[in-house]
Amino acid sequence: MMNAVDASERLIELVRSSDDIANYADGCDAETLAAAEQELGVAFPPSYRRLIEEFGTWDIAGEEFLGVYRTPAMGQRLLGSVTETLDARNRYGMPSSLIAVMFDGMGGLVVLDASERGRDGEHPVLVWHPGSMGDETMERLGEDFSSFALDLCQRAVTRWRDSS
Repeated sequence: MMNAVDASERLIELVRSSDDIANYADGCDAETLAAAEQELGVAFPPSYRRLIEEFGTWDIAGEEFLGVYRTPAMGQRLLGSVTETLDARNRYGMPSSLIAVMFDGMGGLVVLDASERGRDGEHPVLVWHPGSMGDETMERLGEDFSSFALDLCQRAVTRWRDSS
């Protein structure tokens, strides 16, 4: 079985080899990552951190990931996971242990649960819906971000290529 950081490397290869159906930013430096974690009050797990370092934010074959990035128009404000997580906490009472990483397409957020840490430092991937308190009713999508994201992206790329 592949570990989460290895899955990150495979996902990086998949995104970079799919330039025709993928978009990504320039990545994040250590200072930006530290600022994001400080704003959120939680540390990113190693596999998600690796992907943010590489891309900042990215999408492939219709699957979009929030990541962490800045734009000239928004100045120093941290966008992506930081903005969406803080917004969900403030507007909908999302628990402070959750980190938004993507939208699920049905009104929920795909989140990492920092209250639960695996032996390799990874957080499980769950679906949180606005208004829920973040209890056992959340659907568990995976044990770590990169394995979940790699599987999702591989399926999306296959569907995209098969339909072309």
